[in-house]
Amino acid sequence: MSDLQSEVLREWRESAPYWQKHAATIRRMFAPLTDALVQDAGIVEGHSVLDVAGGPGEPSLTIAQIVAPRGSVVCTDALEEMVRAAKHQARVRGITNIEFRQCKADSLPFGDDMFDVAVSRLGVMFFPDVGDGLREMLRVVKPDGRAALAVWGKSQLNPFSYLVTNVVARHVTSVPEGPDAPGAFRFAEPGRLVKLLSDAGAVDVRERVLNFHLQAPISVKQFWELRSQTSGTLREKLGALSEGEARQVQREIEEAVTEFFPNDQMSFPAQMIIVTGTKRD
Repeated sequence: MSDLQSEVLREWRESAPYWQKHAATIRRMFAPLTDALVQDAGIVEGHSVLDVAGGPGEPSLTIAQIVAPRGSVVCTDALEEMVRAAKHQARVRGITNIEFRQCKADSLPFGDDMFDVAVSRLGVMFFPDVGDGLREMLRVVKPDGRAALAVWGKSQLNPFSYLVTNVVARHVTSVPEGPDAPGAFRFAEPGRLVKLLSDAGAVDVRERVLNFHLQAPISVKQFWELRSQTSGTLREKLGALSEGEARQVQREIEEAVTEFFPNDQMSFPAQMIIVTGTKRD
């Protein structure tokens, strides 16, 4: 494992408790994306679905409810901490047609042709080897089965992210990352993930741009708590500042995002990309 891969896993491992803490809010925020992913993947009752890099349980748990009672879901993640958080959410929500496995995307511990659909929502950007991960997803789906991926669109179209990044950049100097480095906007350029999925062997590969709003009944201060806790990169940058500097960053960010909190409720415009492909029969 490379130093970069180890660093990415470390950040996500330390973030897991916060993702569990904010699970209900995050599920609500990304519900429109989950619905669109399910629609584009053609997931229906009775399907067997694999969720790769499912983190603390979404979209696995929502999909489990859709495919019930005859269908089932396997939720995977590379980190034990995330798998444990996902199991907790399943117990809390009383969802039983789901299993959990700790494994990496590029070495899925499943036989060939097992699932009707394989999905990854906001996970493929962090695969250490994207090509291997996509080939594995296609390997484990049945002939004519589908792989469906959701990623962030361009940063400048997602103020939920860039407003925070812009403020922090005024206070903390960062080394620019390469275009292939793991990160939220790794596949923001239209067509890029389409090519990779096609190269992995998928046919009938399609791309859809999804515009919606990240909405949740939280205040500006609750937004800051969510963002500053769930992002390992942001926590690290804030940790490099003095207490006074960190408070100043918080004040500037809260001021920058205020317009997206009408009636003290969060509503950010967002753009995502959904890419689907079919396994050749």
